[in-house]
Amino acid sequence: MSEVGYKGFRQDELEYQYNPRVSVPEFPELSKVRAAQARKVRESAKSWLDVPYGKSPREKLDIYAADPTTRAPAFAGGSRSGFRPKGVLESATGLPVGLHRPGGPVFVYLHGGYWRGGSKEDNCGFAPIFTARGATVVLVEYDLCPQVTVSDIVAETRSAIAWAYRNIVGYGGDPGKIYLAGSSAGGHLTAMALAHDWEKQDLPRDIIKGALAMSGVYDLDMVMRIGVQEEVRLTPDLVRENNPFLHPPLVRCPILVAVGGAEPKGWQQMSEDYFNYCKARGLSVEYLVVPGANHYTVPEGLADEKSPLAQAMLKQMGLSADRRP
Repeated sequence: MSEVGYKGFRQDELEYQYNPRVSVPEFPELSKVRAAQARKVRESAKSWLDVPYGKSPREKLDIYAADPTTRAPAFAGGSRSGFRPKGVLESATGLPVGLHRPGGPVFVYLHGGYWRGGSKEDNCGFAPIFTARGATVVLVEYDLCPQVTVSDIVAETRSAIAWAYRNIVGYGGDPGKIYLAGSSAGGHLTAMALAHDWEKQDLPRDIIKGALAMSGVYDLDMVMRIGVQEEVRLTPDLVRENNPFLHPPLVRCPILVAVGGAEPKGWQQMSEDYFNYCKARGLSVEYLVVPGANHYTVPEGLADEKSPLAQAMLKQMGLSADRRP
C-alpha cells in the first residue's frame, strides 16, 4: 500500500485530487467547447483587443464595452472589434478625454491553467452577461511557467489591475468600482491581489470592491507534490511568497469562494479551507458549492444568467439580474 502522501491522501491519489486533467479526463473536449463559445463573443462583441499593460508580449488585455455603447469612448489602444461612438473628445494623442456619463462597474477576470496554460481568448464567453447590464469586462493575459515564476505572474496580474484603475475610465468604466474574479490559478491570483498592499503603489487600499475566487489553487505546498511541478517549478521560497494561507487579504471587500460539487474531495477542501481562513479574519466571505460542476465547468456558471454563480456576482456588483433595455 502506498504511504500517506499529503492531507491524508496516499501519494498515488494526489494527482486525482489536485490535478484536474486527471480527475476530468474529458477536459480536452470541454476546453474546445469553451474556446468555441469564447470565439463567438470575441468576434461579435464591441471591444478593444490586446491592449498592452506591460512590456511582455503576453501582458495584454481584452476589454469588452458596457452597454449602452455611448458609455464607451473612442479607440484608446490595442486592436479593436468595434466602434467609435459620437461625441467623444480626444486629445492630440488620440486618447479620450471625456465621457458622456459616469462609467459602470468594471469586471476584471483572471483565467486559469495552473499558471502554465490557458488564455484570455478562450475565457470570455461570460462577458455579454455583464456588459448587457452596464459593466465593462476586462480579460487579463499573463506570462506562463516555466518561462516565468509564479511570483512574476502575481506581479503581472497586480499590474493589470493597477492599469485598469488608472486607465479604465478611457474605456467607459468606473475605476472606483473594480470587481475581480478568477478560476483555478486565477483564483489563486485573485487571492494574492486581495493580499496586496495597494497603497505601496499609490493606489487605494480598497481598490477591489468585491471578489470571486473559483476553485482556486490556494495550497502551493501541494503543487510541489504533483506532476504540474515539472512546469511550474515552485521552490520553498516561492511557496512562502505566494501562499494565500500565509498572506491574508488586506483588501476588506466582499469575497465569494466557489467550488464545484463534482470536484474531488481534496480540491473542495482546499476551497473550504480558504473560505474559513478568510472568515476567521473577519472578512465578509461567502461559500458556494456549484452543484454538479467539475473544475472546468465551474466558470461556465458566469455565462448563465440564471446560475447561482452569475446571480451572486451580479448581486455583488450591484447589477440587476434582468438585462438592461
